Amino acid sequence: MVNPFDPQTVLLAKHAQHVVLVHFPIALFLTAVGFDFAAQWTKKPVLATVARYNLTIAAVATVPVVVTGLLAWQWQLEGHKLKGILLQHLVLGVVSSCLIWLVWWMHFRGSRKAESLPKYRLPIELVAALAVAVTAHLGGFLSGVNAPG
Repeated sequence: MVNPFDPQTVLLAKHAQHVVLVHFPIALFLTAVGFDFAAQWTKKPVLATVARYNLTIAAVATVPVVVTGLLAWQWQLEGHKLKGILLQHLVLGVVSSCLIWLVWWMHFRGSRKAESLPKYRLPIELVAALAVAVTAHLGGFLSGVNAPG
């Protein structure tokens, strides 16, 4: 039986890091989008600030998630060509990460120039949230969480 507290088991599992780390940018980004919509609706700048901080951490957190996802592919599948749900998950994961960084950049640029944030960011945030949700859904199938039955 494997010891769940053995550091080697925890740190060197072939895919465990990706599965654990992926939840942080998902939660942070979706929370940031919620705060940004609330800030737009209530006109409270403090909510926009909270959204910006969540976006910053979410964007930074995507880097180790993408890296560990690529490493899991190399270790678990030994670099074989991807197909099906795994390929879709990889492509959508990269797209999601890019969209998160785009949304962060719009907020960062708006805060640096002391300008109001552009209204077109809200549809982009919704598209990004949808991309994140679909990517997470596919990841759930890959991990067995969303498996049928």
